Amino acid sequence: MTVKLVMRDRTYEVRGGMTLRDSLLHANLNPESVLGVRNGELITDEEILPDGEVIRLVAVVSGGSRA
Repeated sequence: MTVKLVMRDRTYEVRGGMTLRDSLLHANLNPESVLGVRNGELITDEEILPDGEVIRLVAVVSGGSRA
């Protein structure tokens, strides 16, 4: 079975049993640019993702203030 990583209208399928960070790298996504969300709660990069899991990915947006 696989884990689904869903970001906007795109779905990435990776092997279960990996950490979120390793799953993101395997899907060629930058772990520093997204946050993983399971059932509405943030999860850590070291969270192991079991088979059948669906993780929503939220893009990290940063910006500065005008001086």
